[in-house]
Amino acid sequence: MPQNDKVISNYLITSKPHMRAKITTQRIMLDVIIALLPALLIAILNFGIHGASVIAVAVTSCVFFEWAYQKIMKKKSTVNDLSAVITGILIAFGVPATVPLWTMVAASFFAIIIVKQLFGGIGQNFVNPALAARAFLLAAYPALVTIYDFGLPYDAVAGPTPLAVFVEAELFTPTFGNIWDVLWGFGNTRGAIGEVATILVILGGIYLLVRKVINWRIPVFFIGTTAIMLFIFGRHGLFTGQPQYEIFLGALMLAAFFMATDYSTSPMTAMGQVVFGIGCGVITAIIRLWGGFPEGVTYAILLMNLLVPLIDKLTMPRVYGVAK
Repeated sequence: MPQNDKVISNYLITSKPHMRAKITTQRIMLDVIIALLPALLIAILNFGIHGASVIAVAVTSCVFFEWAYQKIMKKKSTVNDLSAVITGILIAFGVPATVPLWTMVAASFFAIIIVKQLFGGIGQNFVNPALAARAFLLAAYPALVTIYDFGLPYDAVAGPTPLAVFVEAELFTPTFGNIWDVLWGFGNTRGAIGEVATILVILGGIYLLVRKVINWRIPVFFIGTTAIMLFIFGRHGLFTGQPQYEIFLGALMLAAFFMATDYSTSPMTAMGQVVFGIGCGVITAIIRLWGGFPEGVTYAILLMNLLVPLIDKLTMPRVYGVAK
């Protein structure tokens, strides 16, 4: 090296992504909140003060735990990036409006502290925090998070969700609601807070696609694979499934658009995203058809989250000029 050349040693090496753009994390998270807002408002309309309280406690707890941890650890606060707000909304969307409010505090602590901050904060978590919190609640307090009520004015009547009814009978009845109630969330369908207005969740997902916040591959292959599997391996034999109903029940749409597409826990490569979506769909269908739960998206996405490093490694394009 010539003596007059200077060695520059102050390079900053950070985790992905490295491309500079005008869009910020806060702007991305704000788009996600906007996409969730219609479903959130209809949930509050359906479940009244109960639903609003669950959402408020979950969001407040997530923001507080993120702020408190970073304050204690003397780290730069990232509360303003709004990621904790989204985690809180998604945690609340996965539970019934009747859960004790303290469960939202416990779930928020698990999501923010255990899953997110202890692994380095936003972008470093290896599984989706909201889904991990839901799995925690299902394991620790199953009796509290699996009893669903009708939306208002039927909040005194508890019972199974339309998906659970479908699993048992593949049938809609006036007692348990019909497909239009599920799609539009008119308030007479049992379900988790974020599962009673599927059409609004889909519209929110379309908004994210238009805004290019998410890519189409994961939700399309996730939903498509689930539908194909449910049709082929029907509950009453081969090719007896009714995916035209079942894909709109439960949390499939919410999970496909808002959880499986999480940047930190999904593959970077195009082929990897296809593989990830297919894997989520296959596992969801297996759990729905032969598992012990009527729903399967939580464990499907969490299991595929764990495989993301391997998927990225196997689907990484060959660098130009480098031999295999």
